[in-house]
This record gives sequence, structure tokens and C-alpha cells, in this order.
Amino acid sequence: MSLEVKLQVFEGPLDLLLHLIDKNQIDIYDIPIFTITEQYMQYIGAMKKEDMEVTSEFLVMAATLIDIKCKMLLPKEVNEEGEEEDPRAELVEKLLEYKMYKYMAYELKDRQMDAGLSWYRSKNIPKEVKEYEPPVDLTDLIGNATLSKLNAIFQDLLKRQEDKVDPIRSKFGNIEKEEVDMDAKYLYVKAYIREHSRFSFRQLLEKQHSKNEIIVTFLVMLEEIKLGEIEIEQETTFGDIIITSRKAS
Repeated sequence: MSLEVKLQVFEGPLDLLLHLIDKNQIDIYDIPIFTITEQYMQYIGAMKKEDMEVTSEFLVMAATLIDIKCKMLLPKEVNEEGEEEDPRAELVEKLLEYKMYKYMAYELKDRQMDAGLSWYRSKNIPKEVKEYEPPVDLTDLIGNATLSKLNAIFQDLLKRQEDKVDPIRSKFGNIEKEEVDMDAKYLYVKAYIREHSRFSFRQLLEKQHSKNEIIVTFLVMLEEIKLGEIEIEQETTFGDIIITSRKAS
């Protein structure tokens, strides 16, 4: 009869190396690389014999162990500080880091199991208790404040509000957009020219009610000059402009 042996499943090559180190009670800082490499290769061979899938990371670690084993046979290299370099140093560092995270995972798993054994009481506070509000004691609320002190605080707040008001800008009214109908103003000017065959430009502008109306009126007069409907003359510099309708003349 054949004896079937079930191999232990490891999470990765570092997990397997830690198992071999613990099994042989080896100091992790002084790993006998020859012994560990031999046992590691035996496990890889057993995995293949049992038709277990040997992943690439196990093979990479096997190559790493063989490389370290070869370096151990050669003369040791010396670094810039004159110290001999240990080919096992990088592997030891990885094993220590993996061991730390592995035991941290065990600790978290234990805490999860302990938490699963705890049961918490559901919230069942009566509605009357939730809605209860303790009465307000006016004596504690006011304290040693008197009517005169409260009035002083109130007057101080009013003064602060007054100080925030800009004495100049607060007197400004609302600025509203003034719209002037160009067509209506054009008809108005045309009618004024028909009624007054000769008039001063200042006289026409004085009948306008806003700056926008003055601007639009001026534009209309320019258009009339361009069309040849009116003639203008000015006797002196900065003097009044006299407008004459050509149709009237």
C-alpha cells in the first residue's frame, strides 16, 4: 500500500522559509543557507510529485537561494566602509518584514474573533426620554445681569450696526438702467427741424431730460449732417452752434 502524505500549503515562498526556520529552530539572523536550500528544494520536488501547482514566485525564491548558496562559497565582498557583505542580508530583511506583517494579521484576526463574541444592546430609549428638555432657569440664564447692563449691551449692538453703515453710500438711490429709443428720438428731431427752420444746438439739447438723451440726440444730428438735411455754423470758438434746415432754405 502506498502512503499518501498531504503537504502543507503555504501562502508564498517567504511563508515556506519561515516554516523551515521555525521547524529547525534556526536563528533568522544566521541562516544555514545550505540546509535551508536543500529542504526548500525537497519541498519543491514534493510539490511537483504531488501534481501541485508550483507558482513562479516559488521558483524565483529557489533561484535566489541557489544564488546565495553560490556566493557563500566565494570569497566575501567588502563594501566601501571595509565591512564584509553578507549575501543573506537582503533575504533576512525580507523575512523579518514578512514575519512582522504575518503576526500583525494574526493579531487582527484574533481581535475580529473577539469582537464577534460581543453583542450590543439595540437603542430602545423611550420617546418621552428623547423629547425631554430640562426647564430653563432664568436666574442661571441671566446671572448677575441687571436691566441697566442689558440696556447697555443693547445700545452697544445698535451702535455697532450704525458704524457698519456707510454714511455716504447709504444715501445713494438705486441706479436704474435708462433706455432711449433711437427711432423715437430720430422722429422727434426730424419733427423739431421741420418746426424750427433755424435754431441753436444748445436750445435743442436743453429740451433733453438725461445724459443718454443728449448723446442720442447728438448722434441723430450727426446723421442728419451726413445725409445733408441740415447745415451748421459757428461764428466764434466755443460759441453756440446754429443749425439751419436745408429744406427751409
